[in-house]
Amino acid sequence: MQEHVDVERLIDLARALIAVGTPNPPGNEAAVAAVLRGALAPWKPSWTEVEPAPGRLSLVARLPDGGDRGARPTLIVNGHTDVVPAVPERWSSDPFRPSVVDGRLYGRGSADMKGGLAAAICALATLKAAGHEPACDIVFQFVADEERGGALGTRVLLESGLIQGDACLVPEPTSLAVCVAERGLLQGEILIKGQPAHGSRPREGVSAVEIGAQIALALHAADFGGPDHPLLGQPTANVGTFQGGSAFNVVAEQARLGFDRRLLPGISLDEAVDGLRQRIDSLGLGAGQYDIVVHDYGEGSEMSADHPFATLVRQCVTGVTGRPTPTIGMSFTTDARFVRNQGGIPAVVCGPGDIAQAHGIDEWAAVSQLVEATAAYADLYRSFGAEPAQPST
Repeated sequence: MQEHVDVERLIDLARALIAVGTPNPPGNEAAVAAVLRGALAPWKPSWTEVEPAPGRLSLVARLPDGGDRGARPTLIVNGHTDVVPAVPERWSSDPFRPSVVDGRLYGRGSADMKGGLAAAICALATLKAAGHEPACDIVFQFVADEERGGALGTRVLLESGLIQGDACLVPEPTSLAVCVAERGLLQGEILIKGQPAHGSRPREGVSAVEIGAQIALALHAADFGGPDHPLLGQPTANVGTFQGGSAFNVVAEQARLGFDRRLLPGISLDEAVDGLRQRIDSLGLGAGQYDIVVHDYGEGSEMSADHPFATLVRQCVTGVTGRPTPTIGMSFTTDARFVRNQGGIPAVVCGPGDIAQAHGIDEWAAVSQLVEATAAYADLYRSFGAEPAQPST
């Protein structure tokens, strides 16, 4: 299948997607809609637009348009069009003027995840060039807001009844490993109350900064107990921000810690917050000295590594690369959780690019891996729903 990939077309599309800056915040994913519509125009899909806030556009494209829906299985391809912000001064070149240097495609989103979107789209032409047609209906979901939790993107599609299918591919960067599990997310702040006093007599007050330091030491990189997950390891907590006090010469009356806790599948919001409270309360603080304010929560998710869809994706990738395809878990969370947990649909995360490049300076994806992904996706489109799956040509 790999010899049928139009590499120039693939890189041109990836560059066109990257060149439309969609950093989140603020998002403005609507700006990239024209590129996506143009790329899929030859396949004449039906389009659905979902825009819960101005500019925060998600596009759903169904192939083929019309026909007897339900006669064939439906494969969802879900990928986000927002990217994290970039500081151009710290890059070697403009992050939104993509370039190819020494076999690498550079630009914000090359790995996370506009390169993967380009590969998933170009897989259609690759399959056609190989003389095959998809064995399934394909629904592309180009979603907003994944980088900030998905509330304006995949969550809205879910609540609108638009996530319906038999399996889902999420082409986030995994170096083409097959991810079947990911940690959940709890982010928020701990607000600490002290008692002010003159800075020259610190023990006459109660320092919120001192209490905050104790809490930070109790939470940061702490062992929350429990057995290791075979793919995800242990849950973690990171204290990422700390602000407090009003002046050098005043015992701090208030402080706030920003935390990021990563959770194993099956841990609810209440259980996650209770875990924080138990560790903080073990410090023996006075009643009412702190509050926990939750900013974001996303549950962990997983599916069986032996699920037939995960097995099929591994077979398609191995058929292209000629190497065994590892099964992995992710320490972070993606929109696959909505599909797995609330949608009840098996979802595999598998895409080109190294996650170490995501969100970094001079982000890049190897052209060779973009090509491999395109070929593997083409074989997946041909194989999903076919009985039995045939080896690639």
